Amino acid sequence: MAWLLLFSAGLAEIVFALSLKYNEGFTKLWPSIITMISGGCSFYLLMLAIKTLPLGTAYAVWTGMGAVGVAIIGIFLFKESMDPYRLLSITLVIAGIVGLKLTDSY
Repeated sequence: MAWLLLFSAGLAEIVFALSLKYNEGFTKLWPSIITMISGGCSFYLLMLAIKTLPLGTAYAVWTGMGAVGVAIIGIFLFKESMDPYRLLSITLVIAGIVGLKLTDSY
């Protein structure tokens, strides 16, 4: 259950980060509301997950999911670079997340 909470927190973190792009310094109402709600949900779900999971593992997975998710979506949505080194770096972060999950004993 903790991993499901952490996964959900990571998804909410991706929504949070993407909504920052659209709220234009909290001057746009709906994107600002989405930013506040998704950020709050992300932190709340992370808080629930770390009751069971090791803090270091949970935080690394949460931030990694956010970073990878936003980087991948940025490639498609914002036409960001698909440089091979960038893609390799994203792959390495994914490998780290998978490695943390595989070595977790919970």
